[in-house]
Amino acid sequence: MKVSSHKHRQKGVGLIEILVTVLLLSTALLSLAVMQKRSLQFNHEAYLRSQANILAYDIIDRARANIANIAGYNVALAANAPTGASRAETDLRDWLGNIAVTLPNGDGQIICNSTTHLCSVVMSWQELESENGTTAFVYETVL
Repeated sequence: MKVSSHKHRQKGVGLIEILVTVLLLSTALLSLAVMQKRSLQFNHEAYLRSQANILAYDIIDRARANIANIAGYNVALAANAPTGASRAETDLRDWLGNIAVTLPNGDGQIICNSTTHLCSVVMSWQELESENGTTAFVYETVL
């Protein structure tokens, strides 16, 4: 008799163990999903920064090729794209268009000093699904 009464008391223990295992497994899988989402987000942010770097080198190389008209490359953030009357304006129009296509809500600014040939390139864009909000990329060089 003792064996059967002991067996009767143990009847629901297997179900509780399964429920605890399912709870732990679901928590672990949810944590993995959150880590994967954050990893993809950081990867996309790094991609956008590398694109900004490429765009900065692009306009610097264009200005270096037209160094005689370096003052023509000055443009402010949120300025209208130039019409393209000169080579510098065409370069700026193309560059600002590339920023708008490549970076989400992207905009660019260049300040070049015609005396020292020091150029400062600033680009800003909106990080999607990020706590950081707007990101700014600054690149300075002497032509």
